[in-house]
Amino acid sequence: MRALHREKNGRNPFLFRAPGRVSVIGAHTDYAEGFCIPAALDLSTLVAASPSSDGQIRIHTVELQQEAVLPLQALGDKGYGHWSDYIAGVARELQRAGVDLHGATLTISGDVPIGAGLSSSASLEVAAAAALLRVAGAEMPGLEIARLARRAENDYVGAPCGIMDQFIAVHGVAGNALVLDCRTLTAEPAPIPDTVRLVILNSMVKHSIAGGEYGVRRAQVAEATRMMTALDPAVRALRDVSLGALNAAQEQMDCVVFRRARHIVTENQRVLDLAAALRSGDLRQAGKIMVASHASYRDDFDGSCEECDLLVELAVALPSCYGSCLTGGGFGGCTVSLVDAEQSAAFAGALREQYRSRTGIEPQYFIPKVADGLHEVSL
Repeated sequence: MRALHREKNGRNPFLFRAPGRVSVIGAHTDYAEGFCIPAALDLSTLVAASPSSDGQIRIHTVELQQEAVLPLQALGDKGYGHWSDYIAGVARELQRAGVDLHGATLTISGDVPIGAGLSSSASLEVAAAAALLRVAGAEMPGLEIARLARRAENDYVGAPCGIMDQFIAVHGVAGNALVLDCRTLTAEPAPIPDTVRLVILNSMVKHSIAGGEYGVRRAQVAEATRMMTALDPAVRALRDVSLGALNAAQEQMDCVVFRRARHIVTENQRVLDLAAALRSGDLRQAGKIMVASHASYRDDFDGSCEECDLLVELAVALPSCYGSCLTGGGFGGCTVSLVDAEQSAAFAGALREQYRSRTGIEPQYFIPKVADGLHEVSL
């Protein structure tokens, strides 16, 4: 990346890496101020950056072999549905935060699959934010970088995501998932033992969270929250609702809205239970919780698809698998399975072959390491 950037632009760049992530469980709890368990991966986005003074951000993408030029004084308030919107949104938020951007040249490369639910967008946003801060000679705390990147995706790109993806892209800890409290934005580690691996299978059913079903689900969660707040003013988010209180309100709620809320409420408890199981080394219990999480995601949240359901069904039938579930924003993308480390490659190969035999689809698979979050890559 350094050599490529230097050859193309004539300057030695700064180089930043931000990871993709897998959400072990905790889908859609982040914008309900709840709990989730993401883990940063060694699938990542690299951004090489050098400063310029022409008032523009010039971008070259290695994989797409495309260029974009963003005028810093004419970024506007909304994106245009182009991949460069993620960087334009970050630049606009940096300007709003008082960072004096004069211009930059960026070279971008990454191996986080797009549309697979592994948060390629957040890894790009976070790495780009760090790179633009560096060329501007400015600094920002990690949590503020995560918040800024989330605003860029929410407001400029138009994707109504919560804070989980950007948080883990900044704060990931190698060898550990993080138990993230999305209200306080604090996190505690939950170890992923060396005896297991997180094996990710991409169903190849792509999803986008910039609207569509994701936005519908978020609106339904908001409606459930309004109804529960009307019954109890102490409720600020579904994080504050017990399952007993939700069940007591069931007759006053639309049946679909109730099921969406039930997923959020029960998923919050599953996150806490999974954290306890990982910390105690009870992998079989951890696997059972993952399977229960998928069932709730599928049945109460209607957030899965036939292909991902099949991947989970096939995975849990293999003897080396402790548990499996859909990961990410849903409606396609990837599943994650907790698998005996020594059998992980054989597991992935068998699952890929069975899925291809049943669907005719050739899936990708990854056996990533659980990695650190955002950092500058030194020589």
